[in-house]
Amino acid sequence: MSKHNEQPGHPKRLAFVKGLMLLAVAALLWRMGDLNLNQRDFLQGQGDARTLRVVAIAADRGMITDRNGEPLAISAPVESVWAQPQDLAHHPERWSELAQLLGIPPMQLATQIAQRQNREFLYLRRHITPEHAEQVMALGIPGVSLQREYRRYYPMGEVTGHLLGFTNIDDVGQEGIELMMEATLRGTPGSKRVLRDRLGRVVQNVESIAEPRPGQDVQLSLDRRVQYLAYRELKAAVQRHRASAGSLVILDVTTGEVLAMVNQPAFNPNNRADLDSRRFRNRAVTDVMEPGSTMKPFTVAAALETGRFDASTLVNTSPGMLRVGGFTIRDIRDYGRLSLSEVLEKSSNVGASRVAMSIEPKRLWDTYVRFGFGYDTASRYPGEAQGRLRSHRDWREADRASISYGYGLSVTPLQLAQAYAALADDGRQRPVSFFKLDREQLPRHQQVIDARIAREVLGMLEASVQDSGTGSRARVAGYRIAGKTGTVRKAVAGGYDQDLYLSVFAGMAPASKPRLAMVVVIDGADDGNYYGGVVAAPVFARVMEGALRLLDVPPDDLDTLKGMRVAVLGAE
Repeated sequence: MSKHNEQPGHPKRLAFVKGLMLLAVAALLWRMGDLNLNQRDFLQGQGDARTLRVVAIAADRGMITDRNGEPLAISAPVESVWAQPQDLAHHPERWSELAQLLGIPPMQLATQIAQRQNREFLYLRRHITPEHAEQVMALGIPGVSLQREYRRYYPMGEVTGHLLGFTNIDDVGQEGIELMMEATLRGTPGSKRVLRDRLGRVVQNVESIAEPRPGQDVQLSLDRRVQYLAYRELKAAVQRHRASAGSLVILDVTTGEVLAMVNQPAFNPNNRADLDSRRFRNRAVTDVMEPGSTMKPFTVAAALETGRFDASTLVNTSPGMLRVGGFTIRDIRDYGRLSLSEVLEKSSNVGASRVAMSIEPKRLWDTYVRFGFGYDTASRYPGEAQGRLRSHRDWREADRASISYGYGLSVTPLQLAQAYAALADDGRQRPVSFFKLDREQLPRHQQVIDARIAREVLGMLEASVQDSGTGSRARVAGYRIAGKTGTVRKAVAGGYDQDLYLSVFAGMAPASKPRLAMVVVIDGADDGNYYGGVVAAPVFARVMEGALRLLDVPPDDLDTLKGMRVAVLGAE
């Protein structure tokens, strides 16, 4: 076919092609108009679904303060690194540098991503500093984002560790006051809708859905000054005597408030690697012990209640031992005939046993129960032990004798402190409180013993810390002190260890009008000393002296202060 014959068909084909192109352009324009006018909301929603996210807003946990408003536990803002596993999975070449900066093994990161491919959220590293978080985000790795959280911080560290407890990484209380007051301290998280870019970073806050509500603050009865003093002296004593453990409790006699509570060994709640269950339990509340001779004042109180005894009633302790039900009870020497007051002063086991065996078992048991032995202190502290006091129906004669001087029953240091506080407060027993109380609206107390008898026992305990008593090293210049020593063999399987002791001192001050009651327990002193009057009483004296001064309690023994002043002037 010649070229001449083909020429007429060329313009038709060109026009056909142009027509098709015009139709395609028209279709595209129509589709664009349809999408913008008729399907705009649908498309916008689909786009937002890929970039909009609802994120939680962490709530600040309530602060814990001491009785004077000083912070003991606060929450500090921190950043946590998280990722969208599906996005991060598409960039395996970036995993190594991310793992290195986060301080985690690369294989661990790869495993986490593989295991969570079908999820939208994966924590990579919790609670890092803002500076560290900026370095992570500077990598620009798709799918990696930050989330604001709070980390609990304890300004006094191990000084208040046992009492306060701690929170876990999700800021939920696990032990101590943090657990006890979880519902009050815990805040309510909020939420908001945000717009993220392709790297997962928030580029715009779209709307607030719910505002976070911070937790409520909690004010404790604790005085941080007294707490630190008690911690320092207890730790020094445990180290000095090479002991395995120790506890110290101070109560306000007039209110039942806990002003200090410390234990050894201690732990720092700011260091999560240090959270060993053997170290973080609050021994003063959870651990029980036999109280030894610190039980004798309550035996004497029971005797006075019978009306057949008074402070001068004589008790025969010769020949320094007593055989009861196949057991031999011994004193360190033959004291002969002692008055009831001297039974406490000399800490005579034989004397206490003879007194107890002259009292009907139910009556003796009833006195012990009224002082709180065998029951918890109503403090509501998590894990508080009740101690153990068997029913008088189960007592043999030897049980009645041994309980009278502190064997055959168990108490916590807190229980013992509450009982001594009742003696100090004219026989009024108050519920133990870890929270600051309004002195105008104190909880109702229970009169567990006649005020006259309580004062009589208090006078005997004051004699026990004089030069002739076992607690002379508990004295404080300028103040009248009342108290009782205890030296207790530690119970082991099958009996008692012959080499391990608890050294105890329980007392109150000032004796003329007691304000503070304190119990000191040193467990397993290993330096050759183990008597309560040698190991625990000096700790009581140092802590009590400082506490009375810090709390502005006026001296009630000015003659001692005058004598000290004369001695100082004479030396000059």
